[in-house]
Amino acid sequence: MTYVKKLAAILLDAVTDKDPLVQEQVCGALCALGEAAPEEALGACEEYLRQHEKLAHPYRTMILRAVEVVVSSHIGELDKAKARAVTLLASSEMTRTKELVYDWQRAASDVLVAVGKRFVGTVMEELLSKFQPGALPHCFVVQTLANLSASNVFGMVPFLTSILSTMLPMLGMAKHDAMRVAFCCALQHFSESILEYLADLDQAPDPTVRKDTFATDMLSAYDILFNCWLQSREAKLRLAVVEALGPMSHLLPGEKLEEQLPKLLPGVLALYKKHAETFHVSKSLGQILEAAVSVGSRTLEPQLDSLLAALHAQICVPVESSSPLVVSNQKEVLRCCTVLARCAPDRILAFLLPKLDASNERTRVGTLQVVRHVINSAASQMEVKKPFILSSMRLPLLDTNTKVKRAVVQVISAMAHHGYLEQPGGELMVEYIVQQCALPPETEPQKLSPDSEDLTADSVRAISISTLYLVSTTVDRMSDVLWPYLLAFLTPVRFTGALTPLCRSLVHLAQKRQEVGAEAFLIQSDSNVTLPSPYAITTRLLTVSSQPYMGDGRGAASLRLLNALHRSIHPLLEQRWATTIPPLLEHLDEFTEETLSQKEWEEKLLAFLRDTLAVVSDNTWICQLGLEMCKQLPCYNGLPQEKNFLYKCVGTALGAASSKDVVTKQLRELLETAGHQDEAEREGLACCFGICAVSHLDDVLAQLGDFMRSDVFRKSTGIFNIFKERSENELEKLKGTVILCYGHVAARAPRELVLPKLESDLLPSMFRYFSTKVGTRRAACGGGGAPPGPRALIPFTFVVQVLGIKVETKDPALKLCLVQSVFMASQAICSNAQVGSFHFSRKPDLVAQMMEFIKAEPRDSLRTPIRKKAMLACTCLVSLEPALEEQVQADLTRSCLSSVLSVLPDPEGERDHQESLYLDTMHALEDLLTSLLRRNMTPQGLQIMVEHLSPWIKSPRGHERVRALGLSACLLQHFLDHLRVGALVPFHNLGLLIGLFSPRCADLWPATRQEAVSCIYALLYLQLGYEGFARDYRDDAVERLLTLKDGLVHPDPDVLFHTCHSISQIIAKRLPPEQLISLLLTMFEGLGDPDKNCSRAAAVMINCLLRERGNVLLEKVPELVSVLRSKLQDTREEDILQAAQHSVYLLASQHCAAVVASLLGSPLPFDSHTCTLWRALAVEPGLTTQVLGLLLDKMSRDVPFKETRAFLSSSPGREATLLPLAATCALYEVMSTPASGPAVLGLYPQLFAALLLRVSCTVGVVLPRTLQAKERRSAASAPAPRTLEPCSSAVEALQAMLLRGGSEDVVQHMELEGGWQLLRTSAGHEEGVARLASAMAKFAGPRLPLVMAALVCTQGSTYEIQRVTSTGFLAELLNSNVVNDLTLLESLLDNLAARQKDPCASVRRLVLRGLANIASGSPDKVQAHGPQLLTAVLGGLDDRDDPHSLVALEAMVGLARLLDLMEPQDLHPVLLHVAIRIRPFFDSEKTELRSASIRLFGHLNKACHGGGCEDVFREQVVGGLVPLLLHLQDPQAAVSSVRPVHERPQPQVRGAGRGPAEAPPGGAGPALRGVPQLRLQTPDAPPPRPPGPPGEHQPVLLQEQLGGRPRCRPDAHRVPGAARGGGAPAAGGPGAAHHSAPAAAQGPGPPGAREGCRDSGPPGEVRLRLPQRHHPDKQQQPGLNPLGGPQGAPARGGVGRCRHPRHTGVQCLPFWRGCRRPAPAGGGGASSCTPQLRFPIKPLGPQQVAWECKDLACPRGAAGSACTPFRKTLNRGRPQAVAGWPVGNPESRSHGSRWENTCIEGPERTRAPRPHGNRAA
Repeated sequence: MTYVKKLAAILLDAVTDKDPLVQEQVCGALCALGEAAPEEALGACEEYLRQHEKLAHPYRTMILRAVEVVVSSHIGELDKAKARAVTLLASSEMTRTKELVYDWQRAASDVLVAVGKRFVGTVMEELLSKFQPGALPHCFVVQTLANLSASNVFGMVPFLTSILSTMLPMLGMAKHDAMRVAFCCALQHFSESILEYLADLDQAPDPTVRKDTFATDMLSAYDILFNCWLQSREAKLRLAVVEALGPMSHLLPGEKLEEQLPKLLPGVLALYKKHAETFHVSKSLGQILEAAVSVGSRTLEPQLDSLLAALHAQICVPVESSSPLVVSNQKEVLRCCTVLARCAPDRILAFLLPKLDASNERTRVGTLQVVRHVINSAASQMEVKKPFILSSMRLPLLDTNTKVKRAVVQVISAMAHHGYLEQPGGELMVEYIVQQCALPPETEPQKLSPDSEDLTADSVRAISISTLYLVSTTVDRMSDVLWPYLLAFLTPVRFTGALTPLCRSLVHLAQKRQEVGAEAFLIQSDSNVTLPSPYAITTRLLTVSSQPYMGDGRGAASLRLLNALHRSIHPLLEQRWATTIPPLLEHLDEFTEETLSQKEWEEKLLAFLRDTLAVVSDNTWICQLGLEMCKQLPCYNGLPQEKNFLYKCVGTALGAASSKDVVTKQLRELLETAGHQDEAEREGLACCFGICAVSHLDDVLAQLGDFMRSDVFRKSTGIFNIFKERSENELEKLKGTVILCYGHVAARAPRELVLPKLESDLLPSMFRYFSTKVGTRRAACGGGGAPPGPRALIPFTFVVQVLGIKVETKDPALKLCLVQSVFMASQAICSNAQVGSFHFSRKPDLVAQMMEFIKAEPRDSLRTPIRKKAMLACTCLVSLEPALEEQVQADLTRSCLSSVLSVLPDPEGERDHQESLYLDTMHALEDLLTSLLRRNMTPQGLQIMVEHLSPWIKSPRGHERVRALGLSACLLQHFLDHLRVGALVPFHNLGLLIGLFSPRCADLWPATRQEAVSCIYALLYLQLGYEGFARDYRDDAVERLLTLKDGLVHPDPDVLFHTCHSISQIIAKRLPPEQLISLLLTMFEGLGDPDKNCSRAAAVMINCLLRERGNVLLEKVPELVSVLRSKLQDTREEDILQAAQHSVYLLASQHCAAVVASLLGSPLPFDSHTCTLWRALAVEPGLTTQVLGLLLDKMSRDVPFKETRAFLSSSPGREATLLPLAATCALYEVMSTPASGPAVLGLYPQLFAALLLRVSCTVGVVLPRTLQAKERRSAASAPAPRTLEPCSSAVEALQAMLLRGGSEDVVQHMELEGGWQLLRTSAGHEEGVARLASAMAKFAGPRLPLVMAALVCTQGSTYEIQRVTSTGFLAELLNSNVVNDLTLLESLLDNLAARQKDPCASVRRLVLRGLANIASGSPDKVQAHGPQLLTAVLGGLDDRDDPHSLVALEAMVGLARLLDLMEPQDLHPVLLHVAIRIRPFFDSEKTELRSASIRLFGHLNKACHGGGCEDVFREQVVGGLVPLLLHLQDPQAAVSSVRPVHERPQPQVRGAGRGPAEAPPGGAGPALRGVPQLRLQTPDAPPPRPPGPPGEHQPVLLQEQLGGRPRCRPDAHRVPGAARGGGAPAAGGPGAAHHSAPAAAQGPGPPGAREGCRDSGPPGEVRLRLPQRHHPDKQQQPGLNPLGGPQGAPARGGVGRCRHPRHTGVQCLPFWRGCRRPAPAGGGGASSCTPQLRFPIKPLGPQQVAWECKDLACPRGAAGSACTPFRKTLNRGRPQAVAGWPVGNPESRSHGSRWENTCIEGPERTRAPRPHGNRAA
């Protein structure tokens, strides 16, 4: 198998694909394969079809189509064998099934037809085998025979005789319509083939064939078809029959046809009513008519009427362009009409022409179509009918229907080609064509086909134009008809629209005439009155040329016609026009209607006219031309532009005339006859006078003066006052005309003649005619004229002072005339070469007048060109001397900008009308601003102009911004173009200007964006110019702006802001450093732009500039940050906020310290915008690390607080300093940002340590007074989310730091434990620190080594509270095993041991606590460090610098925890020492000391068992047994129930379960862990209250005096705790446990203990106020209690135990200690001794306190002398133990109460206690 067969097999297998597209591609591939190898491809297809018998017919059809294509293309290459094989295959496929499968069988039939084109014998052999007599063949066998006869005429006709003889008997056998249709089709094609064969008989293979050979067979077939089958109900069969009858009629015998016509024609005509598609009927009818005419039928004439009626009805059917059969039907109908017209012309005209008057449109149109066709197709028959047809066409000429007009034009075109228009009446046809050419064109032409029913006037006009041109150029016989007849249509106005086709036709006709000869070419206008004169033709053609593109380009056509008619115009013009007209035509070819400058074109035409007049140089000819021009002026009343130009032509002609009489007469007539109400005509007339004044200045001025003095201005006077208003309006128009004339005279007349007359004559005349005098004149104005009468009240009044005349005007048109005239006069002065020496004295007055006109115009609309003309006048005036004052220039600029820029855009409907006016006004404003700038071409002058534009550039209205930026770009470009730099000077305001324009690069309006880029482009080149670069220098970076500008038309937002970034990069490259700050400050202003796009663009550009050039802004950082912060307050846009944050980030990335310092200077509390800026510094880890480091430095180095003393207060306070407070707040803001996490992790230990110490040193610190007031105001207005309180802000910063550092669990744990609240209070701070350390040890263990290292570095802090906090934190760490896991134990122990010598007792106490914490955190390490721990604890016991013995207390508590864990050999040597040291605390007045010492004693006792030291310790037990036994009755349960267990007492913080304890007023010390609270003084709390002056009465608690619960009388005063003063402890605060009342069931107290105490009240409540007396020189000794005893002496309600050997078990209250009196013999007896402070007569020293016994029964005191044992001089220093002295406050005395004391004096006296009354010492 060959490659082609394999490929064909693959393709054939793919033909069964379900996708139709694939099937078509496979079929195409088979055809392409057949093109390359037809034999093999055909063989493969044949084999495939034979092998796949069951292949579905759609796929077989596709293969057969491919075979047909290959056979048709390569029929010449096939051999007979292959042809036979293909024939057999196709025949088999075609007849495989009897049912009709059209596509399949048609494809097979087409294969047979294709083969039969060459191998007809082979095919016929196969077909005839299936076409046997007596049996109906397959339907497609007959169809194939028919198609084969059509495709191979010469091959098939010889077979037709036998085929017909076989087929005719079959016709009767055919019963099915499909078979009958096939037979009809076969007969049709057989007949057509026979006729074609006979027509080309000379080329036929058998020339002996004759028509009559087939006549009999065709007649037989005709009988069956016409008589039987034509009557069928099946429409398809009837159409097949009638299609066959047409060609068969030519083969019928003549006599049989003549016989059948009376039945045949009606039968065929009847089918028109039965079928909608009548093409086949008409075609067959035409063939039948041709056959009848060919045999000279006489039976045709009787049927003409019915035929014509039927055919006319068909021709009048509306033509649908989309249906080709309808169009073809009309062509067949017209073919039938042609046949009838040739045989019966009279009958057809008699039928058609009356129908031209029918009322039905389609009837008239159809009739005209038939007439046109008859004229063209039956010309010889219609030759004698021409007059009759022409006369019949008069009526259709009047028809207004568009379709009829089109048909008439077509008829006239046919007439022109056949000589009809040469007949009389032909001129009407020509005129009709010209009239249709003059129809106005459609505003929106529609493209319609020629056969479309919907025709427009434009289509009629178009066909008429083409008809006129074709008739003129192609029909030679029409030349004499059209020339010179068409010239008569040039001048009538109604034919203006037809000028272009007329001129084109006339140019062609003139060229033909010129070829004939000069005489035939000349126009004989004198002999033919209907032809226009040469003057009229010249005027007409020149005038219409002023609008060259109207009317399909009539300007060029008119000029060409003028050039063609040059001999008829004037003999001298031939050569000149041959050189002047072609350039005009070239100028028109270079431009279009949109680009042509009308003014320039008119100047060229006027120059052409002046040159023509100069060439002619004939005054008579020139005057005649001028008269003709004046005569044609009324013809252009509805055409203002043409009339305006014609006025200019008149002025040009009069200026060239030398006859003054003619000139003055024509000028006067023009003034009198002009339409002064029309603005364009006024303007044209003024131009005429101005042009004429070039040659006749004096005559023109004289005529103007005479006209103003004439009676035309007195129309309103007299009896007809009723018309006064109307006449005054006319008068204003007349004045406006005259004023305009003066202006044009000033503008056009020779300068040397005008300048002398300007101020003396022209301007005064203008204003005299403009105004009505209402006052006296201050200066002579020149000219005369009677003053007008009283003026009526008018709605529009305008009063000005001009040229010394107070005037009033009311007509806007008059104002416009004046403004325009002033402009032209000013322009005339400016254009004069001597302008530099001309001093225009009236310039200020004219400028003021123009400004008033501008201000009077409405701001929101632009309806008149007044402001444009006024600004143009000011533009000229500004350049004249003298110069305007600066204020006048500013007022003028503001007035003009406000008047023009604020004009609202016109609605869509009026935009085209107003756009031109507005553009002209904008150009006038540009010229004015440029003229003002030109007076001060310096950077300062440019800045002044831009400042005027700045409000409009920032306007919220888009159209105002576009206009303002356009003006700015124009000014900058002008400044750049005229830049002259004499020296290298700075462009000092470059930054300000660029900052103004840059944000507009992102404006919502595309035009604004582009104009902004243009401004920046010009500014950067200005800077380069000032730097010394040449004007033609091109910078690559700046040139990129032009590329970016083009991309700003329709960008999306992302592209837009990317473009702005690119622009800012270019600016950054070219901006001088000194301009950067001004640029940035200006762009900061742009952040508040109402246009959000612009504000975002400003932010983008600021950030780009900061990134590119921020390194030079160090000194400006504070200013930039301040401005940025203030601008943030004006915006709420998220994009702007983010951009501003990015700006701060960029600044900080280059000047971190400066930015941080600037932000720290922000007022406290930070507002939301400042907080936003702080958070912006946390976006990048590196920068965040720097910022945090700087803030830590600011917070740690400065003093955290300063001591203050409030007014009238003796207690000093602490106020926070601002810088550390601000740094703390800033740290919180920075660390609250999620992005700060990496930086916080890097500085975790430093941040933790610094913030913890910051918290410690702000406890109890208050805000400065200024911030307190601000805080109160802000809290009153709206509660702030964060407080500014120093300690709280530090705690929040610490929380933020922990959260951001990954220690969320620490924060949550502290929150649950109430630790954060404890940290904030003086009372709970130490406990809060402990809880924080515990949480850190539990949840942040890996952080502890570095944190500990950071805290260790603070042991040298000058602030005690910081040392206390760090020590407390480290101490609490030892309570956790994590320090052992992290190998931190040794370093912690060493650090704590180093702090044992700290001067702060709290530090020493916390050191001992931390060492004791080893017992909980690392019990296994206690033995290893036993000696070190014991040494530290013993040192604590021996601590002598703690006035409250808190260090000793902590030592006892800690030692109790450590004893069980220590080595006995380490413990035994110190047991005795410890026991001796703690014995004094058994009897301490403080419950916690007694409790701790007794508990430790128990632990010591336990430690001695089994250690060999029992004997030594037994003595201590025996010695302490009695106190221990006594303490079993201790009123404090904490003492009486001491258990020697090794439990760490839990903190007794009041309210710990309900929240943190509150700090007492005045401050209190930290709570002791494990012992009841004492009243302590922290370093940050106010110091103890110093003694007041003598006699001062201060409230003192009784427990301060007695050392226990107050003992009070039942009627004692109860003072609430709020009035306690600074020294009173609060309930639940520090000291609460110490001063709390004992339990009710504590056992009996001493005698009288309950006396007078009926209701004790809550703990801490003050019951008494005792008078207080002080000696002026007496001061309290430090370390002593108020009664002179040691601070540790008991003071528990005066209860004590006498230690006298003989007083055992007997109470001696309160003087049991060291009583020196002799003991009573029997141990009984008692003495009551009340010690009181005695004030000696002789003052004692400040170190002495005297006491005496006041007991009357005391032997020593009976005489009133002092009791010796109770008189003691106390020295400073360490307190001495004085036995028997009461404990209490020497400054407190019980007023109204007594002290009860029992003292055994001796055996001879025993006294019971008795009261002393209510006296106080």
